[in-house]
Amino acid sequence: MSGTNEILATSRRAICVYCSSSSHLAPIYMEAARAMGQAVAESGYALIYGGTRIGLMGEVAKAARQYGAPVTGIVPEHIRARVPECEDVEALVVTPDMRNRKALMEERADAFVALPGGFGTLEEVMEVLTLKQLGQHTKPVVFLNTKGFYEPLLTFFEALYRERFARRDYAAMYRVVDSPASAIQAIEAEWASSVMPLSKWA
Repeated sequence: MSGTNEILATSRRAICVYCSSSSHLAPIYMEAARAMGQAVAESGYALIYGGTRIGLMGEVAKAARQYGAPVTGIVPEHIRARVPECEDVEALVVTPDMRNRKALMEERADAFVALPGGFGTLEEVMEVLTLKQLGQHTKPVVFLNTKGFYEPLLTFFEALYRERFARRDYAAMYRVVDSPASAIQAIEAEWASSVMPLSKWA
């Protein structure tokens, strides 16, 4: 692993935000990303995110930094080489590849929030959900359902439960919210909970 800085040392809990790097999105998604960054900061947490200053990534990081949150960007070498618009954050960590990026984000974060995004966002949030299902962590996972973006995915989850490809109690592994403030509340409620983790094979 290489980078312009090491992971920013902070005693704050860190929230990892997965989201789109596209700048060709409706204003409502940009506004939600800025509000999420602000909510992370004003709640006293640090932000971990994908490292670029474009799209929702850029908006969430800029707002978090503006309102006082420590910000760590984690970006793979091949993206860093092709996308010069990487944030000048307190810590920009460059990893060898996507696998290392995801592993580092998962290790360093205390909770995960999925804003609207494309294939990469879906891959990232599904990986942390799968790891939670397998008992590898008990960290909160939250979907920010801006403009009903995640409704088709939630409908698919319902099909998994209905057809018994997944147990219905797996729905307890994640929360679906419609505002950044609700995302923070959901995370804090799960941190405060003493619920035992689910087991895939129980």
